[in-house]
This record gives sequence, structure tokens and C-alpha cells, in this order.
Amino acid sequence: MTPARILFVEDDVNLGFVVKDTLSMVPFAITHCTNGSDAWAAFQAGSFDLCLLDVMLPQSDGFTLARQIRALNTQIPILFLSALGDKDSRLEGLRLGADDYLAKPFSIEELILKIRVFLKRAATVPAQPDSAPAFRFDRANLTLCVNGKEQSLTHREADVLTYLLIRPNTLIRRDELLRAVWGDDDYFMGRSLDVFISRLRKRLAEVPTIRIDNVHGVGFVFRQE
Repeated sequence: MTPARILFVEDDVNLGFVVKDTLSMVPFAITHCTNGSDAWAAFQAGSFDLCLLDVMLPQSDGFTLARQIRALNTQIPILFLSALGDKDSRLEGLRLGADDYLAKPFSIEELILKIRVFLKRAATVPAQPDSAPAFRFDRANLTLCVNGKEQSLTHREADVLTYLLIRPNTLIRRDELLRAVWGDDDYFMGRSLDVFISRLRKRLAEVPTIRIDNVHGVGFVFRQE
């Protein structure tokens, strides 16, 4: 049986080594990152069955990372491991869509048990009815699946969609989006961005819970219910 693939994000070198080493003996296939930015890149490039996230991370904190992951994948189990054990931090983690929140120090035996429980639960989630529009975006493979129909995206389309997905229901200024995706390439200033937005609207037209609104003269809002 292929080991479950776990994205483990922890910046404490000693704790990271112990947890990775222990989980690898279960066995699980562990990808260990020490900051939020590297973890986000790994998540987009790889394929994982569960995410194990610290909260206080350099470059991008665990809560931000969880928002990004949830925007691309609503089903993957997310477990927080954090020294922030107060009620507000726990609630914030759960509001972001985490499946559980363990305060440090924690029992490694309890962690392994919880991982197994959530992996089993994820494996038995019933499929959506055929009548429900399904939306799945695979950034690593540049594919978008709507109602079971897979579409190939260009790199730029995938970059724009990724940026929109991690900022749902938020006004995104045109200049912000242009810089994020194209940098300082003046060629794309102007109407070119509108072309990519129009393409994405057509690709997502059959998903009633999603739309991309124009805010005239300012930017866009990616509406996701």
C-alpha cells in the first residue's frame, strides 16, 4: 500500500526532525517545509493527503497558508500544531477550515491517531451527486475540472486563477493583479488582463457558486459562496 502523503510545516528544527522521523516510520510519506512560502510552493507542485501546519512560521504564517490551501482544496484534512493554545487561536484555526488543532506540547501517539482518523474519514467522503456542479483546480498540472469535464489551462490563466482563489470575496486591484502575475512587464498593461479574466469566466460559467465581478476602474472580486 502506498503511504499517505503528508505536508508537514514546522520551523523548529528539533521538533521538525522528531515528528518527521516518527511519522516516516508509521509509515507516512513526509514533505517537510520550514516556512509558509516554501510550503505553499510545495502544495501547488505536489499531491498530498493531509496537511500538518504550525501557526507561527516565517515568511507566511500557518493561518494564511491554510486559507491558501482551502481555496484550492476544500476536502484535504488540515491539522494545526501550535504553541498558541489559547481559545481564540484554536477558534481561528477551526474557522479557517482546519479539522483539528493540537496545542504544543502534544502527544505523538495522539497525533498519529488523529492523522489516521482524518485520513480514513477523507477516504470515505461520498462523491457529489451528478447534478451538483463540481469544481476542481489542479495548479500543478494546469487543469480545471468542471462537471467532470477537464480543461487545460495556460500558465497565465492558472496564475491568475490561483491569485483570485486565495483572495475570495475581496477587492483585487488591477495593478496588484498585474504585478503579481506579470511583474513589471508593460506589455500586459491594459486590456490583456481582461482577456484572461474573460477566458476564466467562460471556463467557470457552469459553476453557479462562483463568479468574477468587475469593479469599474478599480479591479475584480472573485465571488465564492
